[in-house]
This record gives sequence, C-alpha cells and structure tokens, in this order.
Amino acid sequence: MVTIYDTTLRDGTQREGMSLSVEDKLRIVARLDDLGVHYIEGGFPGSNPKDAEFFERVADLELKTAVVSAFGATRRKDVSAEQDSGLATLLGTGCKALCIVGKAWDLQVTEALHATLVDNIAMVRDSIAFLKAAGRVVVFDAEHFFDGYRANQDYAVLVCSTAAKAGADAVVLCDTNGGMLPQDIARIVADVAPRIDAPLGIHTHNDSGCAVANSLVAVVAGCTHVQGTINGYGERAGNADLTAIIPALVLKMGDDCVSTDKLRLLTEVSHFVAETANLSPDPHQPYVGTSAFAHKGGLHASATDRLAGAYEHIDPGSVGNLARVVMSELAGRASLTMKAKELGIDLTGDPSRVAQLLDSIKQSEHDGYSFETADASLEILLRKKTGAYRPFFALESFRCIMEKREDGRVVTEATVKLYVGGERFIATGEGNGPVNALDTALRLAIGRFYPDLERIGLTDYKVRVLDEKKGTGAITRVLIVSDDGVESWGTVGVSENIIEASWEALVDSVEYGLAHGPSGGRPVE
Repeated sequence: MVTIYDTTLRDGTQREGMSLSVEDKLRIVARLDDLGVHYIEGGFPGSNPKDAEFFERVADLELKTAVVSAFGATRRKDVSAEQDSGLATLLGTGCKALCIVGKAWDLQVTEALHATLVDNIAMVRDSIAFLKAAGRVVVFDAEHFFDGYRANQDYAVLVCSTAAKAGADAVVLCDTNGGMLPQDIARIVADVAPRIDAPLGIHTHNDSGCAVANSLVAVVAGCTHVQGTINGYGERAGNADLTAIIPALVLKMGDDCVSTDKLRLLTEVSHFVAETANLSPDPHQPYVGTSAFAHKGGLHASATDRLAGAYEHIDPGSVGNLARVVMSELAGRASLTMKAKELGIDLTGDPSRVAQLLDSIKQSEHDGYSFETADASLEILLRKKTGAYRPFFALESFRCIMEKREDGRVVTEATVKLYVGGERFIATGEGNGPVNALDTALRLAIGRFYPDLERIGLTDYKVRVLDEKKGTGAITRVLIVSDDGVESWGTVGVSENIIEASWEALVDSVEYGLAHGPSGGRPVE
C-alpha cells in the first residue's frame, strides 16, 4: 500500500497569492483526515508564529486516520543535533512524525550551505538519529535528489543511504526544480531502490507539467510513499496534485491507499480546500473539476445516452463527481433530451419538439447567448418554450440614473415598476453600480411576497464584449452566478445595452432561485 503524505499546509501555501489562517488549516486537517490520507504536514514551526500556534491547537483534534507531521531541516553544520534549535523546535511540537530536508546535490551543499560534502553527510546522519532516539517517525526529504543524481550519482545515493542507515522511516526523492521527465524518473528510481535500505518516497514539482506522471511512474519503479498537495497547489507551477494521484492509484493501479468509500469524498475535499484558500476551483481539473465529466459535443452526448461511460474513463461517482451535459451550438437531440432530464423536464417521446427547441437554442447561441455555465437560464428558456414557465412578476419598466457628486462619490439609483399578482408596485434602490441598484430595487418591490429572496445573493458578475469592432455599440454578454447557501447557479443575458443584459441575467437568477427555494416560489398572501 502506498503511503499518502499531504503537504498542502506547508508546500501548498508557498503558492503565490495563497494564505491560510490557523482556523483554515485546522479545518483542512479535518477534511484530509476524512479523506483518509496517512500524513498531514502542518508547516514549518520555526518559521512563523502562525505555524507555532497551529501545532499547539492541532493536538486537540481527534483524528481518525491521519498523523500530523512538522517540517524542518537537518542540523546546522557547526552545531550538534542535541544543541540545534531547529531540531528542538520540531520535537517541541509534540508531533509523532517529523520531516526534515537535507541536500542531495553536491552543488547545493557547497554553494548554498557553504559546507563540505562530508559535513553534509554528518548533518543528515546526526539529525535523523537524534530524532529517532526521541521516538519519532522520521521522513527524510532528499532535496534536489534527481539533479544531484545526474551531477554526482554516487554522492546523491550516499546521502540517501546514510539517511536510511540512521533510521529514517522513509527516504523521499525530491524533484525540487520540477524539471524531470517520467522516463528519467522511472529509470533513476529503479536504479536507486535496491541500494537504499528504507522505504522510498517521491516528491515532485510541476514545472515541466509532469508532476503527477512522475509520481505514478515512481510508484511503479519502487516508491511506496507519495508526497503532494490538494489541487497541486505550490510554488511556481505547483506540486504533484493528490486529487489526480490518489484516484489513479486506487482505480487504475489497484492500490488501496484510500478506501473506495473515502475516495467518494475527493471532489468535495478538493473544492473545500480551494474555497478555504479563496481560490476558484479549476473546472477542467482531472477527476474533480466540474467539467471533468461534462459532455458538450452532440456525438459524445448521444453515445453516452446509449452507453453510460462511453466517453468517461471512470465512473464520476467514484470520486464524488457528476457527469453532465453541456448545451451549446454543438449539441444534438440526445444532448438536449439528456440535459432537459437533468433539469427536470421530460422531452422523451416528442422528437419534433426537441428539434424545435434545439433550433431555438442554437439561434440563441448565434445571437450571443452561452448556456454552458448558465444552466438556470437554460432551464427557464426550456420552460418558456414548453409552456411550463410561471413568471413571478411582470415588468412594466425600469430605469437607472448615475450621479457623480461634488464630494467625489458616485451613486447609482434604479427604479423598477412591475406587477405582482395584478398589483402595481414601484420601488427605488441605490447601489454602487447599476446592477447592484437594480437588485436592490427589485428586492424592495417583490421581497414582501417572496421571503425566499432573502436567501439569494449574487456571488459573481462577468461581462464580455462579443464584437469588439463595434466599440461601444457592441453586443454584451453578462453572466451572473448566484447562490442561496445550498447551491449555486448561473444565468446569462445578452444585449447591445449592458444594463438590459444585466437585468435579463438578474431576473433569471431571481426566478430560478425562487422556483427552487423552500417554498417553491409561492407568494405570501
């Protein structure tokens, strides 16, 4: 069984623009433990107060599977292991597992550490022996191993064999610069494995786009310990992505590093870590992306309708993901029928209506609409075309006024006139822009009738100019993402007038949210 060692909370946070609070890190630890990873590297306790606090508080968590480890370095060249403050800090965390990094490239030893090659060997040996004598599980990261192997094979291997003899529980071969290719990783690991009397691990970076592949071929070649991060977060181009490595090991290589039941949590954990780090999940990420099992081409959707999995390399549910059909100008009848079923609309047995609806959708896309990320607008369109649509209000008119005031403030005011149940209402709202003001005015007008509206909020607003050559007269597409605390949905509006396009997407967003809310959109009498 391969040991999974997660280093999201240390290596992952070296990603540019990524920062986690102590609370964030503790929540992620709990989710990683649910997923069933074996080790969670919490950080570098000697580097900052945040990590020091983390290690104090993580000890109170009751973990089911994972062991939390702390990260540090070998002793300094001129200090004994017993007197080294860094090693003392590692032991002070109370962690049962500790990971220390040491140089395996002779150039790094002489130029970065300003030490002799003999000094470095002693530093590795003494540090591991000292921590093992304290009763800890010790993982040794051989930094720059592969570059060191190519430069001075004998020395790189000597560093690793020294770590093994000193008692390291795993000797991890690191592609620190991320430049290795799979065939080289496989060859070198196969050569090194018989010469190191300890379990071998692999730690790869993604600078050449091969981190996941390098990790998997290393396992085939003899590594039984894999380090990586959730979503591949890390410095520069990132680290090996555990959300791709773990399912590959379990579903394609027959390794039981994570149980099949826990594997179903993978997509949820991936998105949780992304949202906690305030990063948008990558929709095209293998296995866990929202587009990983999305079918857009009509041929693909048709085949999938006849044969589940025809264009899917695994069952999406095995990693907690979903297959879905994406509507576009490339769609066929099978695509539309499947998508409508997904949205709760039955079009089976009515091929002529399907053909009419498909033509209508394709014409809309020709006019500038895009339903790929606007399922809510697609559902409303289908309901309108099939006679199943029920409006929540009827618009008489709206207007927006922008005012720049003497004090420099810019205020936008919107007024809406509409009917609810045959009764006319007028409401005016202010906002920091026309969409915000329209949203405010709409809520003031209809909020008393639809209390579910309080749960609905806009979370994203995107504008795209479709024909730039027309300048300010170009057609504009507006995409809005909303949520109600339970699910999120996308809507789209298109017009030569950006305010009209925004209103169209806004109305779709509100109507979809009300229709799917707890009260089903029923107005208060």
